[in-house]
Amino acid sequence: MEWELILTLVFFAFCAGTIDAAVGGGGLIQIPALMGALPQTAPATLFGTNKLASICGTGSAAFSFVRRVKLQWSLLGVIALFAFISSFIGAACVSLVPTHILRPIVLVMLIVIAIYTFMKKQFGQVHVDQQITPKLLVLAAIGSLAIGFYDGIFGPGTGSFFIFFFIRFLQVDFLHASALSKIGNFMTNLAALSFFIPTGHVLFALGLMMAVANIAGSLLGVRLALKYGSGFIRILFLILVSILICRLGYQIITG
Repeated sequence: MEWELILTLVFFAFCAGTIDAAVGGGGLIQIPALMGALPQTAPATLFGTNKLASICGTGSAAFSFVRRVKLQWSLLGVIALFAFISSFIGAACVSLVPTHILRPIVLVMLIVIAIYTFMKKQFGQVHVDQQITPKLLVLAAIGSLAIGFYDGIFGPGTGSFFIFFFIRFLQVDFLHASALSKIGNFMTNLAALSFFIPTGHVLFALGLMMAVANIAGSLLGVRLALKYGSGFIRILFLILVSILICRLGYQIITG
């Protein structure tokens, strides 16, 4: 592979890491870049390479958030466990549900999320430091199960769904929701890699170079999120969801 191509992919991995650390959606940048650069490579290998780079950046972002944002460890544990289990099951079921059935459903859900977030100006701006109760943990488990399964079986918008769920049902702000979503995303990526690596669907040399760039981007993304807070993340969130809506809408129209 030519160095110019490698450097281009490394640059896109850096950009993906930056966006992903703040609001998720790094795959929207990284996967099209890989597909454009390596058109002859099997899609599963491209997805596996993307997951290798992403899990490093997501892990770095999760570690940074955990150090700097006050989070409840019992809540993190529930999210991590159920996101991993359900994503693993979702990946195993991926051939059972055609993507053309899922796309319209996800599109409608994203439109509802975008309208709700846009109309409610205070949504995600206030953080309620709740006491950890069995009810809260059950809510977190249900959300992580549903979103983790979705990530395993389909994927686009997982970070956005995590963030929206944590704000709406756990009553946290955008900053804390973004931090919690990194834990969920890290575990869903780990579950996916547990499928891709044994089947040889990972380009390790390229993936590791992209991983370094993804980590660097994630450090910048976390710094921006912590510096500018929930208002900044809300704007990025709405932009990302809008891009997802356009992308899914285009895929539905063009088949």
